[in-house]
Amino acid sequence: MTDLYRLLPEEMEQLVIDMGYPRYRADQILLPLYYKFPKNISELKQLPKEMREKLIEAGYTIGSAKEIHRVVSDDGDTTKLLLNLTDETSIETVLIQYPSSKINGHPRSTICVSTQIGCAMKCVFCATGQMGFEKNIKAEEIVAQVIHFADILQQRGEHVTNLVFMGMGEPMANYDEMIRAVRILTHDRGFGIGQRNITISTIGIVSGIDKLAEENLQIGLAISLHAPNNELRKKLVPTAGPNSVEDIIEAGRRYYKKTGRRVTFEYALMAGINDSSEIATELAILLKGNGSHVNLIPINPTAGDFKRPTQDNVNEFEQILSNAGVNCTVRVEKGIEISAACGQLRTDIIG
Repeated sequence: MTDLYRLLPEEMEQLVIDMGYPRYRADQILLPLYYKFPKNISELKQLPKEMREKLIEAGYTIGSAKEIHRVVSDDGDTTKLLLNLTDETSIETVLIQYPSSKINGHPRSTICVSTQIGCAMKCVFCATGQMGFEKNIKAEEIVAQVIHFADILQQRGEHVTNLVFMGMGEPMANYDEMIRAVRILTHDRGFGIGQRNITISTIGIVSGIDKLAEENLQIGLAISLHAPNNELRKKLVPTAGPNSVEDIIEAGRRYYKKTGRRVTFEYALMAGINDSSEIATELAILLKGNGSHVNLIPINPTAGDFKRPTQDNVNEFEQILSNAGVNCTVRVEKGIEISAACGQLRTDIIG
């Protein structure tokens, strides 16, 4: 069985030609797939009945993520779904919305997609990391998460504006499927979202960062740093190498040099662990002058025994970085109360 959402437009074109049909039939499949969201091949009414039957006989399907649980934040801006995939495994996907600055504009609608069931990186402060690793998911299952929310938004007269690969799993550890999904989602004959509206987050798999730099894609890169030295980082990220801090900062420099896209370093602030003024100064010295951006994330409640810093501590940490000339912001988290924020995703039903 082959899911049509797995095929790049060029592959779809080759499929219809190999079946003996004219090239334009590919667009008669692609347009409804990415704008009408059919649930099965029989709904592709633009195609001759004979062609639909041939596709089904040849083992082609239209896969979809089946919603089994939905929870919405108190302010209505965040929606978390537990989705059942084609092989009966489940993942969480999140929609985060922000008001548009334009008059009568649509909200900025960001889909936080997952690339794995669980995660093997074992970050001690992340709920997904504490699940352990179950499996990689396929490109079409990544695409299905976006399509599911696109369908929901279309019914509201809205649309997907941004994608972040920051859900469950480490995207670089499922590199080939992740990149196939990105190419489908950004193709002008596919889902058609702008490359610059996508960010891929990694715990710092250097080989993946270097491969991504060679893909000729204008995609944002976010690297989870969380500590300015290797000893502390190893405690927070058990899978980190002995020189991980230096390695990932250098990989970020290479990515910027190759793509021209500024790298963001994500830094989860944990009270009494990595939020002191001394550590902030150490981080400032480390990053000063390298042109990167630091995204400070006060830790979200997870299964671990980690506490958020006080607002004063967060402000002081940010000020130390800013005074040193390091560009930084504090992330405005949404969906914390429904366990939909950074580091909170897992596949048991909560909320």
